[in-house]
Amino acid sequence: MKKRVLFVCLGNICRSPAAEGVFLHLIQSRGIEAHFEVDSAGTGNWHVGKKADSRMINAAKKRGISLPSFARQITLDDLYRFDVILTMDSANLAAVKTLALEIDSEKIAEIKPILSYARSSNSLEVPDPYYGGDDGFEIVLDLLEDACKGFLAEFS
Repeated sequence: MKKRVLFVCLGNICRSPAAEGVFLHLIQSRGIEAHFEVDSAGTGNWHVGKKADSRMINAAKKRGISLPSFARQITLDDLYRFDVILTMDSANLAAVKTLALEIDSEKIAEIKPILSYARSSNSLEVPDPYYGGDDGFEIVLDLLEDACKGFLAEFS
């Protein structure tokens, strides 16, 4: 049975598509992609249908990571469809948990901060690089690589 994972940030053009790309890269390099269903979404709808931010695409490309998704907004169905929803910061976590309150069911995704799986960071906040310089995208990718490796270790 596939493990279904959804990565969530604010607009789904920087952090969550990067997390999706990093995780896909890791599982593909291990040849275990058939065991996972991976996607990303945003809590907001401002960028629906758009590719990831070009600065994040370029930073990921330097690491050999592709960001294939198009932005979309999280839905109530996602809470049923995915096994785990990994959020980028406390605002995203609160937004997804608030959405979950609309559902009258115990059979919904586990909702956690992605950095709860990080091995070299004590923070639970992946900073939003959107309004900063290029180095912010590198920092985000470093954090996501660490956390995605920690998350993947749960299945080995």
